[in-house]
Amino acid sequence: MPESYPIVPTDPGVTRQVLAENAELMVVSFRFETGSEGRLHHHPHVQSTYVKSGSFDFSIAGKTVKLGPGDSVIIPSDAEHGCICREEGELIDCFTPRRDDFL
Repeated sequence: MPESYPIVPTDPGVTRQVLAENAELMVVSFRFETGSEGRLHHHPHVQSTYVKSGSFDFSIAGKTVKLGPGDSVIIPSDAEHGCICREEGELIDCFTPRRDDFL
């Protein structure tokens, strides 16, 4: 049976829940309220982001892209990135290797 992970508040209007993980890969759900922000940051992990629902403006390495349901993007290791939620939604992020700071 899969382990259940807690829902954790991150930035205002944003929550995070690890869905699955091992040392090589982690899958995480982020839920955003309209107007909330994933602040600009960077990390050594390669990240893929899939927009399950909602509308987002993503900044990745100084470029902005609008993403909606069904869209996805790869964020390279150490690229500065963040997003603004334009319409309430959920992102499914995968990180390789695992984000130990999320455990």
